[in-house]
Amino acid sequence: MTGPPGELHDDVLAPDGTRLRRWDNGAAGAPVVVSNGLGASPKAWPFLHGADCGYHATSWHHRGLGGSERPADETHIGVGDHAGDLLAVMDAAGMDRAVVVGWSVGVAVAIEAARRAPDRVAGVLALGGVATGAFRVLPSQMPEGVHRRAAKTGAWLLRVVGPPVAGVISMLPRGLDAMGRAGMDAAALEPTGTTSLVTLAEVAREFAAHDWTWFSRMVLAAADHAPLDDAELAAITVPVTVVAGDFDTLAPVADMSDLAAALPDSRLVHLPGSHFLPLQFPEALASELGYLAQRAGV
Repeated sequence: MTGPPGELHDDVLAPDGTRLRRWDNGAAGAPVVVSNGLGASPKAWPFLHGADCGYHATSWHHRGLGGSERPADETHIGVGDHAGDLLAVMDAAGMDRAVVVGWSVGVAVAIEAARRAPDRVAGVLALGGVATGAFRVLPSQMPEGVHRRAAKTGAWLLRVVGPPVAGVISMLPRGLDAMGRAGMDAAALEPTGTTSLVTLAEVAREFAAHDWTWFSRMVLAAADHAPLDDAELAAITVPVTVVAGDFDTLAPVADMSDLAAALPDSRLVHLPGSHFLPLQFPEALASELGYLAQRAGV
């Protein structure tokens, strides 16, 4: 794979021997590990690219996605397995201690890593996710059991609706690239501070290339991760910044607020966005990451 100068992609072995595809920005600065949303690309984090970004950032593609291989035992795709992968990626990047940025299901992975290795996770920036791998697909007033069954049904349906949606998405980059070549100013079509349309298209194109049946299995496995109770969350003493999207239907504000309230050293931030905050508010998140790195002492 290719990328901007200085960035690299290499292979890392997980604790169970699964080969993972790792990304590294090749920059100097505070150590950061991105615990991405399932199937998301490192390109979704524009403020972590470039030699002068101020962070040494690394991430990986989840098992069976984006160049990482499936595990020999295909049941090893849960949140706990991803947390082990996160620590292996840290080792490969030469990071003894780092701030972990979690997005979506990656929040549960980041929190699990903090529980397992509190000496290595210096702090957590949590976006659009809580301490379980299940998404909120029904109103928060619904019983938890009903919500989890609905989430699993939605995850299974990804293997049906995913391929046709991917076909539509795969056509977006060509049109946007052509628009850029024609000299149109994409930034004029967006609110100030958001990611360029070409970057959005690149992220969407990578996401659309996934095997949707496997992706569905990954989502289902993540949803099996049991939620942590308040006592378990209270034991996580590293600084955490919880960022809630005011219009996020998968991780509603109420759920994000509850997560922040249960953590001893937390900061709750609201942004007027959806589930895709890294692409909508890169500048605001860069600011929050800088403040969290100071709190975490890295």
